[in-house]
Parts: sequence; C-alpha cells; structure tokens
Amino acid sequence: QVQLVESGGGLVQAGGSLRLSCAASGRTISTYTLGWFRQAPGKEREFVAAITWAGRTSYYADSVKGRFTISRDNAMNTVYLQMNSLKPEDTAVYICAARTPSSSSVLFSPQGYSYWGQGTQVTVSS
Repeated sequence: QVQLVESGGGLVQAGGSLRLSCAASGRTISTYTLGWFRQAPGKEREFVAAITWAGRTSYYADSVKGRFTISRDNAMNTVYLQMNSLKPEDTAVYICAARTPSSSSVLFSPQGYSYWGQGTQVTVSS
C-alpha cells in the first residue's frame, strides 16, 4: 500500500509560481510512474503531468506545457510539480497519483493510477 500526501498549494497572483510536493510512504515508489492531476469545481479530473520511474521521460498536458515541470527524487520518495506563469484557469485541486508498472491504461487516464493523494488547493487570482 502507498500513501501520498501533497503540500505546497496556496493562493497566488496570475503570473506567479508555486511548487507542489508529494511525499510517498508505505513502500518505495521508485518503480512507479508518478503523475499530477487536477480537478476544478464542476469539472472532471484532468491529467497535468507524469514522470516515469527513472525520471528519464516526462509528459505534459498541452495546457501546461512550457510552464510546468515535473520531477522526482526517488531517494526521498517524493515527486514535485514546479508551476510557473500561473493563470486563473490553473485554479483547481491538484492531486498526486502513482501508477504501478503493471498498469496497461494510457498514461494520461486516471484509471491507470492505483494510488491517490487527498489533493492540495491551488488558487490563481487575476
């Protein structure tokens, strides 16, 4: 079993930056793909970014490409999301997720992830 706990959310003005962290416990996640999703009120959960187990490959939603950077520290069992040039439409609860190596679902589908955090609120004011 894996527990994921996010931190780093908050209120920021448009154009500002935030860095989210997600700490894993329970077992090592070094072989898991880790992802960030977000969910705004009244909207479905959407893929933001993911990074493979060795950190060699990362993937981004088109809406955040060039502004957000995902990274991981396997020694610390932690994944990060650096968010720059934030926009009001980035406002959402950001949720960390872990995907086991055996998952066959596409990388950006929530169905492919077995473990989820509780989320951290990010609010971007205009």
